[in-house]
Amino acid sequence: MQISDPVIEVFLIVSLLSFLPALLIMFTSFTRLVVVFSLMRQAISGQQIPPNPVIIGLSLFLTFYIMSPTIDTVVKEAIEPYMDKQIDIKEAFKRSEYPLKKFMLRQTREKDIALFLKMSGERPPSKPEELSLKVLAPAFAISELRTAFEIGFLIFLPFLIIDIVVSSILLSLGMMMLPPVLISLPFKLLLFVLADGWNLVVGSMLRSFQ
Repeated sequence: MQISDPVIEVFLIVSLLSFLPALLIMFTSFTRLVVVFSLMRQAISGQQIPPNPVIIGLSLFLTFYIMSPTIDTVVKEAIEPYMDKQIDIKEAFKRSEYPLKKFMLRQTREKDIALFLKMSGERPPSKPEELSLKVLAPAFAISELRTAFEIGFLIFLPFLIIDIVVSSILLSLGMMMLPPVLISLPFKLLLFVLADGWNLVVGSMLRSFQ
């Protein structure tokens, strides 16, 4: 019994939908955003403030904002022609790869690409856009993590200074039983608000993808 092409296409689409969470993490700006916001929360010592749903929600909306030019290109060049039955699903996947690769290559270090090219045994392509996703995706992921840690380090510094100052004052006063975090947290929040921290952090994150 033969399986018709529409059945195969439906199966592939459903399979793709099940991989959406992995695609969101591996092929978009989501990883950098959520890691930086998590490090920022840890730097403030806010425990669960802001809570995880807020961080993930903000990261998702910013991801859609950052990825909107890429998404628009994929929709125009791959999804719309496929919906109009001008191309088959294989061609649609092929056309959707190029905009994603173009975005990922702008954020990926050559050193990380060289690492996975060497490990995979593939020959370097003539054009960067011809890299396979099995090489580009992990290289992009570790490049994003490195960038996120670099940004997180810069965010940590002013809050670390506040922690050191508060700890030194409490130690000099002999108040060793009082948790320094309890005293430093209001000062950290005040610094963050006076510096318009959300605007600075989000603006810096958006500019880092340009």
